[in-house]
Amino acid sequence: MQTATTAMFGIEAPIFAFSHCRDVVVATSKAGGMGVLGAAWMTPEHLEQELKWIDDHIDGLPYGVDMVFAAKSTEVNFADSPRDLLPEENVRFINDLLDADGIPPLPEDEVTGWYADYARNLSFSPATSETLLDVALRHPVKFVVSALGIAPPHVIRRVHDHGIRFGALVGTADQARKQVAAGVDVIVAQGSEAGGQTGQMTAMGLWPEVVAAVAPVPVLAAGGIGRGRQMAAALALGAEGVWCGSIWLGTVESELTPDMREVLYAAGPEDAVITLGYTGKPCRAVRSKYTEAWLRPDAPAPLKQVPLQSILSGEPFRRAERARRKDWMTYAAGQIVGRVSGPTTVRSVIYDMIVEYAETTDRIARITGE
Repeated sequence: MQTATTAMFGIEAPIFAFSHCRDVVVATSKAGGMGVLGAAWMTPEHLEQELKWIDDHIDGLPYGVDMVFAAKSTEVNFADSPRDLLPEENVRFINDLLDADGIPPLPEDEVTGWYADYARNLSFSPATSETLLDVALRHPVKFVVSALGIAPPHVIRRVHDHGIRFGALVGTADQARKQVAAGVDVIVAQGSEAGGQTGQMTAMGLWPEVVAAVAPVPVLAAGGIGRGRQMAAALALGAEGVWCGSIWLGTVESELTPDMREVLYAAGPEDAVITLGYTGKPCRAVRSKYTEAWLRPDAPAPLKQVPLQSILSGEPFRRAERARRKDWMTYAAGQIVGRVSGPTTVRSVIYDMIVEYAETTDRIARITGE
């Protein structure tokens, strides 16, 4: 396949795999696409380990890193328990619900130490982001992507000075224009069907608007993509490739526990709901008793200041995992989750996408008589 992004990165298929799992990154690049490691939930030490492993296993193929360059973030004091940053009302609300449902609490000594370790992975402060970038630039990454907002000018310059392309996720055409004005090389236009942080515009409405707004800057289409038909639609609307995330969660390479995979396999597209309980911002995740809890009339307001709600969600998530209570488990996932129905591999997903893409384009050719 020949698009602006396959030429830009020297890859065979314009399929970009966003994943927090290094195995998915390597498997995607080896299958002809391009893996992009999500580094937003990592410490610099952890990111260094992951990138070193990727370098040792990816056979010199291109890959990228996705991170957050947040302008504002609550500083976390790791000398004390970050739990002290959280309103007691919010902590008690969700934990009382788990108590009432028979889910054992975490040991108090574990809560104290574990909260700090968990919170350290969620530090989105500008200083931490810069340190993560320092780590990434020590490795042969070919693509750095800003997952949230416009990165500072000096960050984009540093990336370009290393001969690396810079990308950014957007949810509106106006955001895309601002990113291009800041010097971004590739726009990832993410529709509201996507998992994780998401905007309000659906993919079919967003993609052509962004393509028209930033041409000739290449656009990757995102938002619940996991099929070849969707890739054909995206390219027909002017995109130069697709950015996929949720579809990899069901693969044997993904980072999920067996129990969480079973939750995904059982979920339908209507189970990928918008919740504020995950991060404090609109986030699409798998419906569970946890996401439903924050819709109760007696629920306190979710914590909107990054990363407080994410820190808060850690304890109930860990409790549910320890107790193997699938009804309380959730994970960020888009509406393509309905296609995540059983174990598969990254290579199989990519192969199926390309075959379906070819079948779709052949059908269009028959319709048009070409």
